[in-house]
Amino acid sequence: MRQIVILSGKGGTGKTSLAAALAHLAFDENELVLADADVDAANLELLLKPELEEEHSFEGGFKAEIDTDICTGCGRCFDICRYDAVIPPSSNREISEYRIDRISCEGCNSCLYQCPVDAINSLRATAGKWFRSRSLYGPLFHAEMKAGEENSGKLVTIVKNAAIEACEKKGCTLLIIDGPPGIGCPVIAASAGTDLAVISTEPGVSAIHDLSRILGTVKHFGITPAVCINRSDINLAKTTEIETFCRAEDIILLGRIPYDDSVTIAMSKGMPVTAFDPETPASVSIRGIWGTLSALP
Repeated sequence: MRQIVILSGKGGTGKTSLAAALAHLAFDENELVLADADVDAANLELLLKPELEEEHSFEGGFKAEIDTDICTGCGRCFDICRYDAVIPPSSNREISEYRIDRISCEGCNSCLYQCPVDAINSLRATAGKWFRSRSLYGPLFHAEMKAGEENSGKLVTIVKNAAIEACEKKGCTLLIIDGPPGIGCPVIAASAGTDLAVISTEPGVSAIHDLSRILGTVKHFGITPAVCINRSDINLAKTTEIETFCRAEDIILLGRIPYDDSVTIAMSKGMPVTAFDPETPASVSIRGIWGTLSALP
């Protein structure tokens, strides 16, 4: 089984559109499993329109909870909380008891230790959900984190491991992972153990800086990087600069994808651009990129 993760040094470089198009193109030649590892803003499902098969809860970190039957209203928890997570009583908001703002709570337990009547508990919070769905191109594993929750790297690992297990059971030849942007823990979790990192970049002012960051991350973990340049014709000088940088660093160049309104139209219809119109300029370029990818050892 070959594992390909699609990454970017920052958001908005067309990573998910590329992942969906590659899934469409790879499906004719491979038994596929797909994973959307961008759990903080998962949207691969918007382009694949999968049918939900399974839903599972994900428990994140600990959160404080006040037992209002025991609480005496002394306000010690409000005084001690450095994250402003304790909401005091307020007649304006019709709140008569101390409460915990679960988004602001960092689970530090300071309030728990300071409560004189032991009215505060520390409980694991349901931080999100993960799903198995059926798409046109194979099983899709994806997830949804609640706003402000932590441990997204752990959720990425759960999603990815479920996808790998499905691959092994089905005898699949290819796992395509739509990774998170940036270089943080979720990126590391999505990339670990993969064979190839396809890095989607674009010719902006910070292109080389962003590209260098993600290249440093994947190289550190011994993953082979390959770069494609999205919206390559919006700044040809920057595109040439990126290509020169990649050649100097001995990085595989997969190709250029021109700016193409068909990509936006395809997204609005919930389709990979290569399925929406195989002959549009972006589709032709992505087909060439898939041909290069397929030929890599």
